[in-house]
Amino acid sequence: MVGDKKMKKGEIEKGILETEISQEMKSAYIDYAMSVIVSRAIPSVEDGLKPVQRRILYSMNLMGLHHDKATRKSARIVGDSMGKFHPHGDAAIYDALVRMAQDFSLRYPLIEGQGNFGSIDNDPPAAMRYTEAKMAKITKELLQDLDKETVKFIPNFDNSMKEPEVLPGKLPNLLLNGASGIAVGMATNIPPHNLTDVCNACISYIEKPEISVEKLAELIQGPDFPSGGQISRQGIMDLYTKGKGSMILKGKTVIESVKSRERIVITELPYQLNKAKLIEKIANLIKEKKLPDVSDIRDESAKGKIRIVIELKKGVNSQFTLNRLFKYSDLRTKFDGILLALNNGQPQLMNLKDIIQAYIEHRKKIVLKRTKYEHKLASERQHITEGLLIALKNVDSVINLSLIHI
Repeated sequence: MVGDKKMKKGEIEKGILETEISQEMKSAYIDYAMSVIVSRAIPSVEDGLKPVQRRILYSMNLMGLHHDKATRKSARIVGDSMGKFHPHGDAAIYDALVRMAQDFSLRYPLIEGQGNFGSIDNDPPAAMRYTEAKMAKITKELLQDLDKETVKFIPNFDNSMKEPEVLPGKLPNLLLNGASGIAVGMATNIPPHNLTDVCNACISYIEKPEISVEKLAELIQGPDFPSGGQISRQGIMDLYTKGKGSMILKGKTVIESVKSRERIVITELPYQLNKAKLIEKIANLIKEKKLPDVSDIRDESAKGKIRIVIELKKGVNSQFTLNRLFKYSDLRTKFDGILLALNNGQPQLMNLKDIIQAYIEHRKKIVLKRTKYEHKLASERQHITEGLLIALKNVDSVINLSLIHI
């Protein structure tokens, strides 16, 4: 029906198009998948950040929350980020903020938190109204030259403000802190690396662009996880050359002798392993008689220091118990790495050299744009200075002209 007029057979109401529902569903799903990939789950190779992380840091920059300033309530930061740039709910924003402040989640935390930001035991952080935060000192390097027309600014969600498409990223943050995310049809799981190793690899690429992945892998010998642990070399080269690879992570242990007895002390854990759950698992293994030589287990960890003590019975073989620990508990686990990132806004599976190359190309553009901006300012200043010099040479005429106008 159109008003009171009946439509004739075969007619289509103005503004309505006939389409196959299967085609419409396919098109809508592809749009949704790309939205999740580009706007939520996958980081950019240029600055190593997901949109929510970038928007939090940019909001903090606008608020002046630099490392040498006072902290501000996390609720204020979350509110600014949500109201100006990221309208996807305060819980998601606060979760991202908390993770950027955890030294056991990020190799180089980008936010300095004050208050309870959770623990390696998976204790939840305090509510955002109780915690405070500011940018870490290293974050300054990611934002440097942002005000010099170095990156493209795009409209925010309601077209009331502008936000950077990517940050200038003076540091190769994607390799430094890694990233993990599950999108639609693809996922990324990039391990963190050591700052010195990554910088040496970048310098080597700049000096010799034709350098091989294998040579770069000699400079970056493997991931550098914030929680420590030991990594098997197997799988690392697959990750660096093919973009995908699995490696075995093991906790670091030492054997101590006390009063004719031995004890196993765990001092480092595999990445993202919940310490409390590990202890609970070991306790259950003791009850199930899978660790018959263990007499006691206790947690002697302090802030920033892991120490889990496993007491053994007198006269037993500590290596036998240690092997069983690796076999039955998560003290030995697997890390499946996937080097997937957005390169110029497009998802791409990359090898180690691809990531370094894309980052260096980004930095070349930043330096070029910064130079053009500074040249423009210098030219404008030169024009004014030349005018002042002309006026100074003819100061009497300038004074007389001024007196005439008075």
